[in-house]
Amino acid sequence: MSSRNPIIAVTGSSGAGTSTTTESFEHIFRTLGIKPATVEGDSFHRYSRQEMDMAKRKAKEQQMKISYFGDAANDFDALEKLFKDYSETGKGKVRRYLHTFDEAVPYNQMPGTFTPWEALGEGTDLLYYEGLHGGVVTEKNDVAKHVDLLIGMVPIVNLEWIQKIIRDTNKRGHTRESVTASIVRSMEDYISFITPQFSRTHVNFQRVPTVDTSNPFSAKAIPTLDESFVVIRFRDSTNVDFPYYLSMIDGSFMSRVNTLVVPGGKMGLAMELILTPLIKDLLFKKNEANKQLDWMSDL
Repeated sequence: MSSRNPIIAVTGSSGAGTSTTTESFEHIFRTLGIKPATVEGDSFHRYSRQEMDMAKRKAKEQQMKISYFGDAANDFDALEKLFKDYSETGKGKVRRYLHTFDEAVPYNQMPGTFTPWEALGEGTDLLYYEGLHGGVVTEKNDVAKHVDLLIGMVPIVNLEWIQKIIRDTNKRGHTRESVTASIVRSMEDYISFITPQFSRTHVNFQRVPTVDTSNPFSAKAIPTLDESFVVIRFRDSTNVDFPYYLSMIDGSFMSRVNTLVVPGGKMGLAMELILTPLIKDLLFKKNEANKQLDWMSDL
């Protein structure tokens, strides 16, 4: 972590409310006049889409498993290096993973490939990461230790499976059987690499449907935000102004001393109310650290 070059990481997977998260952060950054260096977690996949298909087939032949949740399919060395470099210098190398034809056409590439590595833009105020592994820790890598504000966006697992099944069958042409097999294949990596991150986060936003999701493999629709509550857990609730949040967010209540529950449709509002002062604090510390550095250089 570095006061001079703060890093915000949002970690979570499908069904967590990614679009709401992105909109909330964009609005906060715009309101506070922040220029972020934005990093997508998928850009640290180890393989292109074609290479990953080959890796899956090879793993299956060897009676092994590989998934995008685990270290075998992701370059945690490069991710940790970026976070370390940015925290120390405000610089680093990034690239993009091109998911669709629309994303790939401007680069004259195919979907499922990476753009070349290039330097981050100059003069950014902070680094903003959104992906699967913003708080990952392994025997070899500790990405979480470089993060100043770690946010968990996590649906309950049945909702996550519904999101994946419907997305992959409707938009990517997979069968329900193949998607179910993918979920089973990924489970060990999910338990080992994804879930432990949510014990390291400063704030967790967990979406919980209020409709029946008991059999996610037969679901026909994804529960909406209005069909959900969002459980917000604070790792350190010492300075959290719960009375203010309860007064500002209609229908909210506290379920534990460190946990606020809000209607799903209010998630964007809750995120802005909760995260804006935390981001302001990062900027204040950044400015103070820069003043200290300027003062020392004048001696």
